Amino acid sequence: MRVHWQRLRVRLEQLRANKLFETFIIFVIIFSALLVGAKTYEESSRFEQVMGWLDITVTLFFLFELLVRMAAEKRFRDFFRNGWNLFDTLIVAASLMPVDDSEMVLIARLLRVFRVLRLVSMIPELRMLLTALMKSIPRMGYVALLMFIIFYIYAAVGSFLFHDVDEKLWGNIALAMLTLFQVATFESWATAVLYPTMEHYGYSWIYFLTFIFLNAFIFLNMMIGIVLDVMQKESTQMQLESGEGEAAEIHWMREHMQMMSDQLQRIEQQLAEQGNRTDLTPRSVESDKGDL
Repeated sequence: MRVHWQRLRVRLEQLRANKLFETFIIFVIIFSALLVGAKTYEESSRFEQVMGWLDITVTLFFLFELLVRMAAEKRFRDFFRNGWNLFDTLIVAASLMPVDDSEMVLIARLLRVFRVLRLVSMIPELRMLLTALMKSIPRMGYVALLMFIIFYIYAAVGSFLFHDVDEKLWGNIALAMLTLFQVATFESWATAVLYPTMEHYGYSWIYFLTFIFLNAFIFLNMMIGIVLDVMQKESTQMQLESGEGEAAEIHWMREHMQMMSDQLQRIEQQLAEQGNRTDLTPRSVESDKGDL
């Protein structure tokens, strides 16, 4: 019985690693997302029964694929040590909620929307991007805090200087911060904010240009730099794990150079030991002759 299970596990592991099977899973995920989107159109009511059967088929396929991945593990508990596997399990479990119940139909449909997130767990590049984004958040938080400080200072100054220009824009510090957010996004800021202010204060353009320079050019580039730095590290780590790419080749060369260096050191030690032995042998012969 155990031998048959081992053979079955090996076959399931081969199926899980099959590229065609992975491609088909991605196709089903995209199809499920399109199916959810199609239900938002009024014309879909004519095909409600067909779409219901398709939804059940997709859900059963996701369940089958998850069971295959579980059974392919050498130890069942190792499956849940991977965070992405836990994520897929939650998504599939949420998809099992029936949509026939009128009280839970809205929640069930909303949960089915999140099935498209399984693309992230299936495609390594998307996993790398999401992981890099999550790891960048703590470092980006300090930049965001500094941006908030600059926003607060400029909003306070703007509410003091320009409150008589437009109360809806500069009436208090909260409104001033919203106005500055509009300026930072470049959304009609010149006609709605800059020109009316310059009619009363001709040199107010200095205020806005310095604010834009700090936020749009410095802080935004700092955030982009943080994300790119983390993405580069994640890409290197992924190449090392897969054994492919420039980073993996450099790591392989370093390991082999270290092995060669260790071998040379061992050879030098052996030669030194042999040299010491040859030096000691004539001395011992001479000492014997002297005794005679």
